[in-house]
Amino acid sequence: MLGKIGADARLKFSNFLYAMGFFFDVVKESVLFFRKRQAGYKVLIMQILFTGVEALGISAMIAAGIGAAINIIGSSILPTFGQSALVYTILIAVITRELGPLLTAFIIIARSGTAIATELGSMVVSHEIEAYISFGINPVSYLVVPRVVGMMLSMLILNIYFNVFGLLGSFVVIQFVKPIAFQEYFRPLFMALSWGDLSIGLLKSLVFGLIISIVSSYQGFSVQRASTEVPVAGIRAVGQSFTFCVLADILLTVIHYTS
Repeated sequence: MLGKIGADARLKFSNFLYAMGFFFDVVKESVLFFRKRQAGYKVLIMQILFTGVEALGISAMIAAGIGAAINIIGSSILPTFGQSALVYTILIAVITRELGPLLTAFIIIARSGTAIATELGSMVVSHEIEAYISFGINPVSYLVVPRVVGMMLSMLILNIYFNVFGLLGSFVVIQFVKPIAFQEYFRPLFMALSWGDLSIGLLKSLVFGLIISIVSSYQGFSVQRASTEVPVAGIRAVGQSFTFCVLADILLTVIHYTS
């Protein structure tokens, strides 16, 4: 019994060391990525198109819907307490600082996180990774780093897009439910908006993009030989990405509000 516990502990510690080594290898290759010409630029562009551009539609719909819901609920409840102007503060806090980056991360995990894990896992099973190594091509530099950089840039773009539709696009939606004058909506909104609100949201999006891409790539490379491991790697990538993004969100929020 004790031997089994010890073996499990050694395995977990070994996996942890491998994960740390993988992370530092990605960081090192990312620093070198833009210093030399690489075929990986094509992978970078494709990752931005798939992760960022193709997710614009669903991000805009969710952002506008949430923004409109906050406006409708806030404008109905807050006036009874004499705090009508708080709806804009709440809107900015929820959209820009909290739900914007987190919901964008959830969308990307569901779409791109699973795609990265299953794609890399399939390449391991089909021996494509071994072929890259045999030709002297670093798979981390060629396959992982472009995905990490592309994911972070896409998350940044999608978060800005989410903010625009959450704060501004919701104005269009709310006109069909509870019309409000243009000036009456935008003047207090921009007065309540600060650089700190934007910066913490953008920082979260970069951190979430880094987490999702590295976790998904790591799980993809963790596949051994069997093709049945590929969907399992995708499931693990989703679960771990959700967990780490939520933990990072809590940590960054605590730092932001206590500093």
